[in-house]
Amino acid sequence: MLLRETFPAGAFECNCTVLACADTKDAIVIDPGGEVARIAELVAHYDLTVRAIVHTHAHLDHIYCTRDVKEAHGGDICLHPDDRFLYDGFAMQAAMFGWKARPTAAVDRWLADGDAIAFGKRSALVLHTPGHTPGSVCFEVTSPGDKPLVFAGDTLFRRSVGRTDLPGGDARTLHRSIKERLYTRDLDALVIPGHGPSTTLGDEARHNPWVKA
Repeated sequence: MLLRETFPAGAFECNCTVLACADTKDAIVIDPGGEVARIAELVAHYDLTVRAIVHTHAHLDHIYCTRDVKEAHGGDICLHPDDRFLYDGFAMQAAMFGWKARPTAAVDRWLADGDAIAFGKRSALVLHTPGHTPGSVCFEVTSPGDKPLVFAGDTLFRRSVGRTDLPGGDARTLHRSIKERLYTRDLDALVIPGHGPSTTLGDEARHNPWVKA
């Protein structure tokens, strides 16, 4: 069984998730773009141990409070290496959007397609889905008796897809990632996108106006 709390965080309302194995209370934090106090409340309320801080990509709104979470709760900072240029360019990203530049924390683990990020009896499977950024990934989490979860970052949204007009973005690559890496998974999977409401892979494969199966 999983414990999951997903909530909008930061000025761009990035969907941040605290996800834990209910049996062991080991947890991961996905895309901590803000709401540090909310994360701390959930960690305390459920008596969680944060094992990893994982990122679907390294745009500012998904990494802005990574250092705060690391300093407060520990856990390995995880990112795909193809987004290193964005993570290292944190100050430049902040300047683009008028946000305050802040020091970042070092990445502890560089992710590769097919990696598993363990938290208790559960794990998150890394699916490399470039397009929105070169290092964009999705995380697939399965639990007995539950539908799979796919944390899609800014790759796939309900009836939309991620923008590709920022540095490193490529529309053709994004569409290929969605069709070949996501629509080939369990279509009953619940999708938690980087922003906005949840959906399912099946709904998007049938009805997404940008990329159909």
